[in-house]
Amino acid sequence: MLGPSAHTDHFTRDNLPPFEEWPELLMDNFQYPEWLNAAVELTDAMVAKGFGDNTALIGNGRRRTYKELTDWTNRIAHALVENYGVESGNRILIRSANNPAMVACWLAATKVGAVVVNTMPMLRVGELTQIVDKAQISLALCDTRLLEDMETCAKTSQFLKRVVGFDGTANHEAELDRIALDKSVRFEAVRTGRDDVALLGFTSGTTGEPKATMHFHRDLLIIADGYAKEVLGVRPDDIFVGSPPLAFTFGLGGLAIFPLRFGAAATLLEQATPPKMIDIIETYKATISFTAPTAYRVMLQAMNEGADLSSLRIAVSAGETLPAPIYEAWMQKTGKPLLDGIGATEMLHIFISNRLEDSGPGKTGKPVSGYQAVIVDEAMQEMPRGEIGRLAVRGPIGCRYLADKRQTNYVRDGWNLTGDSFFEDEDGYFHFAARSDDMIISAGYNIAGPEVEAALLAHPDVSECAVIGAPDEERGQIVQAHVVLRADVAAGDETVKRLQDHVKQVIAPYKYPRSIKFLDALPKTATGKIQRFQLRKAYQQ
Repeated sequence: MLGPSAHTDHFTRDNLPPFEEWPELLMDNFQYPEWLNAAVELTDAMVAKGFGDNTALIGNGRRRTYKELTDWTNRIAHALVENYGVESGNRILIRSANNPAMVACWLAATKVGAVVVNTMPMLRVGELTQIVDKAQISLALCDTRLLEDMETCAKTSQFLKRVVGFDGTANHEAELDRIALDKSVRFEAVRTGRDDVALLGFTSGTTGEPKATMHFHRDLLIIADGYAKEVLGVRPDDIFVGSPPLAFTFGLGGLAIFPLRFGAAATLLEQATPPKMIDIIETYKATISFTAPTAYRVMLQAMNEGADLSSLRIAVSAGETLPAPIYEAWMQKTGKPLLDGIGATEMLHIFISNRLEDSGPGKTGKPVSGYQAVIVDEAMQEMPRGEIGRLAVRGPIGCRYLADKRQTNYVRDGWNLTGDSFFEDEDGYFHFAARSDDMIISAGYNIAGPEVEAALLAHPDVSECAVIGAPDEERGQIVQAHVVLRADVAAGDETVKRLQDHVKQVIAPYKYPRSIKFLDALPKTATGKIQRFQLRKAYQQ
């Protein structure tokens, strides 16, 4: 049963799935006090432990110590309560690229007991509106460079009442910064319950309709006290670098929670291209990197040109499966551990991983301590080792969707079904086989094909379309659209570019189809259902 709550706004607790639909939670390895505020544990508590002078965040040309970060977040917390009337349990959306100001806003909102929804800069008005409506968000904190779409969303939203700008470049010239500068550096954080919802992580399913995964204060610490401690062995002298957005739970863990939990430092890049990551590694002697396999391929090429990555202690790969050739080339070139792992927004972070002393090509590894994994068939019966089936996982964190009927699709018989097909070998290592659904995974981004189809169908030149993931050496997969044009429209390069530009304007640009093929007709069943598997056959020979 749930413990006590400090929330005066009960929206998230009221919209948790029925308890009988929850996965079984294995909490033996993770015990926390009844009252727990994760943001306090990552800031004020770290100062109290003697880490005040340690560097916490590096970004936008400066370093911030744990004491500076603590003071900064306490000032913002005062502003949220005193100037914007935030109550515990209110949802706050944060819109920003990866920078220290975004981390400070997330921590401050968590301190006041709010439920945070971190979002990427690439999202457009329609996508932001879906999130605002689903979570009934009334306040958004937004980097001033990204205000336009957020303010457009607010104009028509029945929920979003106020958009407050902050300065992501750290010049403190925006509204939130000016107000916060006059506040006290001491703040009595809301004494939240350990199982009060602290974070809503949004993920798009194959329908394109967003699902909100609900994570408690204790969950934010579990991923650090489990995976980061056991697998990474994080130390105070570690310096983290990575490409995943903080809006993804993969990025929030790897670039904020993990370093802050252990007195280490995080370097934050607004444009985390492989060349810029290399520059950060060389400049700050970063020791732990988080990115997708495609980025490691590019980094290997840069090393051939003289880049020095010798400071790296661990390279973590996730977001898509790590191809054996990349692993082997990395190990041959660097000798540094490259650890493949699999996580999910529903599970917050990585739950199966290779280990420093036990990594290898073509395998994802074994469950992190506190987690169990099995391979099952459609009837939830465990399959023999070596046979491909559905990956089922349970541990201290599990799927809890916000008011969503798809809860029973993800959780069955107490297990989380991640949507991945795996097999387990005779030695207990898990190996990725394929995605079980139609999600396209491109350079670490999950892209729902139907969402891209909807964007294309909104263009007047398109009669019909179907989107699949096509194999790609650099990105793993790319979005490929098969389009039937209207009768008076000519196929050609100009039309390809016109449709691609249109998609970039309607949805996040990374979702656009990098390949467009024009067809006279789409393959369909007798009932008119598009047969996407027929389109995939060309790549399955």
